[in-house]
Amino acid sequence: MVELSPLRQDFVWGTATSAYQIEGAIDADGRLPSIWDTFCRVPGAIDNGDTGDVACDSYNRWPEDLELIKQLGVDAYRFSIAWPRIFPTGSGEVNEAGLAYYERVVDDLLANGIKPFVTLYHWDLPQALQDLGGWENRETAYRFAEYAAVVGARLGDRVTDWVTLNEPLCSAWIGHWEGRMAPGIKDHEIAVRVSYNLMLAHGLGVAALRESAPKPPQVGLVVNLSGIEPASTAATDIRAAQVADGHINRWWLDPLFGRGFPADMVEVYGVELPERPGDAEIIAAPTDFVGLNYYFRQIVKADESVPVLGFSQVPGPNVTHTMLDWEVHPAGLEELILRLAKEYGAEKIYITENGSAWVDQPDADFNVDDTDRTAYLDSHLAACVRAVEQGAPLAGYFAWSLMDNFEWAYGYAPRFGLAYVDYPTGKRVMKTSGKTYTALIKTHRNLRG
Repeated sequence: MVELSPLRQDFVWGTATSAYQIEGAIDADGRLPSIWDTFCRVPGAIDNGDTGDVACDSYNRWPEDLELIKQLGVDAYRFSIAWPRIFPTGSGEVNEAGLAYYERVVDDLLANGIKPFVTLYHWDLPQALQDLGGWENRETAYRFAEYAAVVGARLGDRVTDWVTLNEPLCSAWIGHWEGRMAPGIKDHEIAVRVSYNLMLAHGLGVAALRESAPKPPQVGLVVNLSGIEPASTAATDIRAAQVADGHINRWWLDPLFGRGFPADMVEVYGVELPERPGDAEIIAAPTDFVGLNYYFRQIVKADESVPVLGFSQVPGPNVTHTMLDWEVHPAGLEELILRLAKEYGAEKIYITENGSAWVDQPDADFNVDDTDRTAYLDSHLAACVRAVEQGAPLAGYFAWSLMDNFEWAYGYAPRFGLAYVDYPTGKRVMKTSGKTYTALIKTHRNLRG
């Protein structure tokens, strides 16, 4: 078992989910469609034709999920609020039933000594706003700020830890460039404008939370980063790695930390940014932490067949891959934590997602001895400890995910959960990895007294 003593005494142990992946109840209590409800109905968009219509039915089975969280013994639970439950049409009249649901979630967590970490946007843009141009429309950033202000005012007397956006890379590049996520657009020029407006929304959201929340909020942005390595020492591959790093990492980190969008990448994209005076300062509004989601590194080579970017990913030698063919490389997590601290001066870092998908085989009682996931968890926590030993300000770790759920375009086949979900019945059973996580948390608590 990993040695945990270098971690700070107040290290936050958590787990995470997102609304569309677990809630279901897509038309309950006034909720209207999100872009994911629409995208799930595009033929061929989601593996096996799956949808998030029911997912884990967490909206109706929240008491069971609270018991899972309590069983894990975590300090905190990171979850997202569904924008379409608060503003079904994206703006206008507030849907009180939606706010009441999340009030219950927050109150239940606090009553059980569990800190809520609230993510405001985990990709479920109201379809009504997409019909008006979605994230390509600058006005959507202002609608997000209005939404943030309403939620902050209602929950900010009890919630102190907030994330504005989750993984803007996925919203912009995968949703609008590659078209593999909602809204399924394939246009790199639109994607670049979307990326800009997402970062603007983050900055506006920070201000809205600070102005509306009754208690001073702790606010951050969650980015998914990858360590980038060239496939060879050839100049073309080294250049490809620089572009890949700009596209995947620097495009988000540089403006967040006040450096502006990387000029070299603006040149690569060939798209004029929709910037206005004062935007850079809004985007770089001081935050209290940065959230790092980490799953894999990327080894890249120059590839002229790939338009605009000119690079492609190649597999690493002699490495383990998850069922999604994602490379298992815990050293990459250590390197990224240290990069955030040393290159960008991040003063507080949370690992807001880290996990792995495997083909879980339950026994007759749905028990799952998921040794691969357990090993993944142990090795990546060891990477966190190594980063801390080198001075990184790591404040917490949120395992992805609390339970198996709807994995976006992959549907329900990949299972990331610490708890197994039998989708036909909704039954939840803690896996070996979940029990191991509980044991790790108890060990650290004993160390800190």
